[in-house]
Amino acid sequence: MDQLKKLFRNLAPRNLAIIAAALFLCAGGLYWMLHWRKEADFKTLYTGLAAEDSAAVIQKLKESATDYRLSETGDVISVPSAKLAELRLQLAAAGLPRTGRIGFEIFDKTNLGTTEFVEHVNYGRALEGELERSVGALSEVEQARVHITFPKDSVFQESRQPAKASVMMKLKPGTHLSPRNVSAVAHLVSSAVEGLTPDAVSVLDMQGNLLSRPAPESPDEAATDAALDYRQKVEHDLLQKITSTLDPLLGRDRYRASMSVDVDLASAEQNEETVDPDRSVMLQSQKTEETIGSASGSSGGVPGTASNLPRPSARSGSSGITTSRRTENISWQPSRVTRVTKLPQGALKRMSVAVVLDQTVKWEGTGKNLHRVVVPPSAEVMKSVKDVVTAAIGFVPDRDLITIETLPFEETLSQPAPDTAPPAKPAPKQDPWKNMVNLPLPVLVGAVLGILLLLAGAVFVLMKMTGAKKASAETLDGPKALPGAAEAQAVEAAAAEAALEAQMAERDEEQRRADLAALASIKVPPVKTKKAEVLAKQIRETAKKDNASSVHVLQSWIHDR
Repeated sequence: MDQLKKLFRNLAPRNLAIIAAALFLCAGGLYWMLHWRKEADFKTLYTGLAAEDSAAVIQKLKESATDYRLSETGDVISVPSAKLAELRLQLAAAGLPRTGRIGFEIFDKTNLGTTEFVEHVNYGRALEGELERSVGALSEVEQARVHITFPKDSVFQESRQPAKASVMMKLKPGTHLSPRNVSAVAHLVSSAVEGLTPDAVSVLDMQGNLLSRPAPESPDEAATDAALDYRQKVEHDLLQKITSTLDPLLGRDRYRASMSVDVDLASAEQNEETVDPDRSVMLQSQKTEETIGSASGSSGGVPGTASNLPRPSARSGSSGITTSRRTENISWQPSRVTRVTKLPQGALKRMSVAVVLDQTVKWEGTGKNLHRVVVPPSAEVMKSVKDVVTAAIGFVPDRDLITIETLPFEETLSQPAPDTAPPAKPAPKQDPWKNMVNLPLPVLVGAVLGILLLLAGAVFVLMKMTGAKKASAETLDGPKALPGAAEAQAVEAAAAEAALEAQMAERDEEQRRADLAALASIKVPPVKTKKAEVLAKQIRETAKKDNASSVHVLQSWIHDR
């Protein structure tokens, strides 16, 4: 401590100011690093909160003595990253945030004085809030609003009113809902409300676009909508094939393609029957053989007992007469083929394709003669594009039509000349302090300790310089300070000359020449004063007696300069 006190007493005011400024900068830098390190540790707890939800969340954070940060808009709350998961669980247990609408927790507190009308209104509020939470849970939906009109019952049929509902959704940037997703939302809302049908649910976005299509009123209208959807789907699929084929070849913005198809949406059955007369087939064959009469020796005569006996007695003089008849009936039918064909719905009748290719702009000439030249694509490129598109969409020459043209696009013609092109914006400079904030805490502490060590080294060097000056002042027998600048200059020159002469006496010839040149470089014009001559003489004598001390003093002077 005594040495430090002595050091600071011997320091010049300028050195003290430098040390104080360095200490102030180190302390300020350390505080700034710790502050920004603390701010960078804050992570987002909730974003996009309503005003009432933000107020409730902040109240809970204040009760738990948790440090937090609130954005200027009031919809983003940040907390220390170490407490992020714990705070989310605590707030979820408390039912926060409520997305701006209360749910069935409105009935957690019992109020005996509530009327039936108030209970009905609270039930509607709770149901709307729960539906908003369910719809908002979809990945594409950022925020939702649900309004429900409950059915009105009446004993009269004409006084009854069905239930209705409307859903307004705010989608996240870059997302969209497909018709299937919109239908799912409508069914979700209708299933939660008694007497509500999906057709009575209107789904809108924040731009006022109706996402849910109303149900068709007649079968003809339904068929027309189905035909339009099928045609658009076919055109979209064919355009997708064209773009996926031409994008790698020409570039996304170097062409435009459009498609129009004509489809046959009529479905029918076609029956065809073919008869081959050369190939006949026998269908039926019938043969009949009949014999009428009696043979010789057979029974005959008057009917009676004798004629009916198995072995009647033969009579002389009897003769037999026999008659035979044969019939054959054959039916023939030619070969017949019957074919039933069901024609599919949606067959392509005609397809028209149009592709427009961009042209290239070149600049020729210099100065006032600078002009623009538009270069269309070559015939080989046009033919290649046509062949590629023809193969991609399944082109039929007798049925379809394809057109390939080239015209310069407006964006291409509006390109500025090379000389008048706006200068490129310089790359934004990176802030090194932001990178330092992201460093780990041990690295920051090490940097601060390094700065403190450098400061301690500077103080040590100043102490050594001060000690060297004091030793040089004690070595010389002359006065500590000369009254005039000219006399001090003469004394320094004389001391340097004496020290160099003492060294030259002990060195070789080559080193002596170098020392003489150095001595000539530091010589100053002689100062013709009586006191200066006396001091110079005294210094020369002292240098001849003690060469080592003189050399040490001279080196310290050179180091100070």
